[in-house]
Amino acid sequence: MILITFLERVGRLFLSFLSSAGSISIFLFKSMFYGLIPPFYWKQIWHQTVQIGYFSLPVVGLTAIFTGMAMALQCYSGFSKFSAENAIPSVVMLAMVRELGPVLTALMVAGRLGASMTAEIGTMKVTEQIDAMTTLSVNPYKYLAFPRILAGMVLLPFLVLIDDIIGIFGGYLVCIYNFGFNSSNYIFQTFSNMTAFDIISGLIKGACFGFIVCSMGCYHGFVSKGGAEGVGRATTNSVVASSILILLFNYILTMAMF
Repeated sequence: MILITFLERVGRLFLSFLSSAGSISIFLFKSMFYGLIPPFYWKQIWHQTVQIGYFSLPVVGLTAIFTGMAMALQCYSGFSKFSAENAIPSVVMLAMVRELGPVLTALMVAGRLGASMTAEIGTMKVTEQIDAMTTLSVNPYKYLAFPRILAGMVLLPFLVLIDDIIGIFGGYLVCIYNFGFNSSNYIFQTFSNMTAFDIISGLIKGACFGFIVCSMGCYHGFVSKGGAEGVGRATTNSVVASSILILLFNYILTMAMF
C-alpha cells in the first residue's frame, strides 16, 4: 500500500512536470511565431530595451565590482600560501568572464526584472486586460511577450560584458592598493591569458540566460490566476524557476563549451 501511494505521488509529479513543460513550450512557440510576423511593435521593443539594459546597470555594476574585489581577496588568501600570487589576475579574469559575470548578471536581472515582468503581465491577466487586447485584435504574445524576450536576449550579453569589465577592475583595485601589485604587470597578466573564446562563451551564456529570464517572467504572468494572491505566487515561481534554470543551463553550457 505504501509503495502504491509513493508511486502515485511520483506519477503525479512526473505528469505535472510534463504538463508544465508542454505549456511552456507552447507559450514560447506562440511568442516567437507571432512575434516574427509583421507588424512589429518597435516602441514596445525600445521600451523593454531601456528597462532591461539601462535601468539594470546600477545593480549589475555594484554586484560586479564587489564580486571582483571579494574574488581577489579570496585568491590572495589561498594563493599566498603557495607563493602563487602571480596567478591572481588570470584567475579573477577567468572566473568573471566565464562564470561569475554571466551567472550573477542573470540572477540580478531575474530578481529585478523577471519579477517585475510577471507582476505587470499577471496584473493584466487577472484584471482581464489581456482578454481586452485580444478583443481589440492585438495579439498579446506579439505585444507583451516577444518584445521582452527579444530585448532580454540582445541586452543580457552587453550587461555581461559590462559586468566582466567592472569585476576585473574591482580585482585590480584590491590587488594594487591592498597588496601592492605592480599595475602594469597586473594588466599584462590579465590580458595575456584572456582569449576571444573566453569572452564569447560568456556572451553566449548571457543571451541564453536573457531568454530564460524573460521567458519565465512572461510565462508565469500569462498563467497567473486567483487575484492579487495568485500574482504574488506567480512572481515567486518566476524568480525561483529562472534561478534554477540559469544554474542548470550554466552547467550544461560550460560542459558543452569547455
